[in-house]
Amino acid sequence: MADAPVPITEWPDYTTTPTGGDVFTQDLNVLYNKGDLCWMLVCTCLCWQITPAIGFLYAGMHRRKAALTMIFQSLFCACACGIQFWVYGYSLYQSHTTGPFIGDLSLAGLHNVLAYPSLANTDIPDIMYACFGFTFVTCTAMILAGAMLERGRLWPSMLFLLCWTTFVYYVLAYWEWNPSGWLYKLGAYDFAGSGPVHIASGFSALAWAIMLGKRKDPHNESLHHKLPHFRPHDPFLIGLGTIMIWFGWFAFNGASTANLSLRSIYVVVNTNLAACGGGVAWVLLEYAYSRKFSIIGFCSGIISGLVGITPAAGFVPVYVASLIGALTACATFMAVRYKHIIGVDEGLDIFAIHGVGGYVGDVMTGFFASGFVPALDGRSNTYTGGWWDHNWKQMGYQLTAATVCAAWSFVISMILLFIIDRIPGCHLRASEEDEVRGLDYKYFSDVDFSTAEVLFGRSNSTSREEMGIQAVPAKMD
Repeated sequence: MADAPVPITEWPDYTTTPTGGDVFTQDLNVLYNKGDLCWMLVCTCLCWQITPAIGFLYAGMHRRKAALTMIFQSLFCACACGIQFWVYGYSLYQSHTTGPFIGDLSLAGLHNVLAYPSLANTDIPDIMYACFGFTFVTCTAMILAGAMLERGRLWPSMLFLLCWTTFVYYVLAYWEWNPSGWLYKLGAYDFAGSGPVHIASGFSALAWAIMLGKRKDPHNESLHHKLPHFRPHDPFLIGLGTIMIWFGWFAFNGASTANLSLRSIYVVVNTNLAACGGGVAWVLLEYAYSRKFSIIGFCSGIISGLVGITPAAGFVPVYVASLIGALTACATFMAVRYKHIIGVDEGLDIFAIHGVGGYVGDVMTGFFASGFVPALDGRSNTYTGGWWDHNWKQMGYQLTAATVCAAWSFVISMILLFIIDRIPGCHLRASEEDEVRGLDYKYFSDVDFSTAEVLFGRSNSTSREEMGIQAVPAKMD
C-alpha cells in the first residue's frame, strides 16, 4: 500500500518543477488557504454570467429583427473564446518566463498549469487564476461583439473576435498584468482591466463601426437626423442584463485581489458605490436635458460607473468611489450625446461607455490612488499611490497606459478588419436586403412565422410564401 502524500513545505524552483510538485508523493494543498480558493472559485462562477448578461443587454438595445444575434454571440464568445483561452490564450499573457512584449506557448493547452503559485498572487495556484482569467476574455470579446450592430455578417464577426483576442486582448493583458510586461514594470495601475477590457473593446468597437459604415434606413425611421438611431425593442431586457452585469461585477472586481482579504471587501464596496454614483449622475443629467427619465439611461450610468471604477477599485479610498462613478458617467453621457459629431454609427455606445469611460477611469486612478488600499491584502505594501499621496508622476504612467491601449487596439483592429474584409467569403457587412429584413431571419431557424411578422412589419393576411418562409410540419402529440 502506497504511503500517504507528504505535505509540501516550500515551492520548488519553477524552471525544474512548473507544476509545483508531485501529486502522488506530496500534498500540494497545504500551502494554500481554503478560504482564498473558495472565494476565487465562487467569484469565477459569478463572473461567467457577465458574458450572457451582456448578450441580454445588447439584445434589448437592438431592434427585434436582430436581437437574437447578440444572444448567439454571447454563447459563441463563452465557448469559442474559452477554447482559444485553453489552447494558447492563457499562455500568451501568463507565461512565467518571457520578455516585455508577449508571452510564449510554454503553458499552451494549460500544460503544467497546476499548483505552482500564480503570477497574480502567490496565495492562489496557477490553475485557479487560469479558471478566473477564462471569464475575462469571454466577456471582453462580448463587449466588442455589439459593434456589428444589425449589419455585420456573423461568420466574419466570429473570425474577427478570435483574431482580436489574440492580437489585442492578450497583448495588452500581458503588458499590464504580467510582471514581465512593460506597462506593469512602468508602474501603471490597472486593478481589474480598464486597458485590456474596456479601453480595448471600446476603441476597437469604434474601428469596427467605421469599417461597417452606417446602417440603412430606407423608411426614415431614425430618431436622429444625423445618425441612424432607432428605439430599442426591449427596455426590460436591458434592465435585466444590467442587473446581472452589476451582480457579476462584484466578483469581477472583488476576486481581482487573487485572495480573500480586507482589500477584497473594500473593492466590492468601491464597486457598488461607483455604480450608484454613475447611475444617479446619468439620470440627473438626462433629466436636466430632456425633463424625462429612461431605463436605458439609468442602466448606461450604472455601467459607466462600473467601468470607471474597474482600474481603481483596488487602489482608491472608499470615500471617492461614488465620485469616480459620477465623473465617469458625466464623461460618457457627453460622449453619447455628442457622438454625432464624429459621424460614426456606433449605436450601442460601446466606444462612449467602455472606451471613453475606461480612459477616464485610468485618469481617476492616477488622481485618487492611495498606498494604504492595496496594502489591505496583506501582500501589496509597495505601492506609492497617486496624486492623493503626492505621487505626481503616477498620472503620467496612467495616461501612457490608457493612450497606448487605445492606440494599439484601434490600429490593430483596423488592420485585422481590413484584412478579413478582403478574404473571399468574409465580407464584413451584410447585404442591404438581409440588413433591412433582419439578421435574425438571415441566420436563425428560431425566428418563427409570428416573429417574422413583427420583424418585417407585415399584416396577418400576408402569406408565408410572400415572406419567403417555408412551412414547418406540425408536431405530433
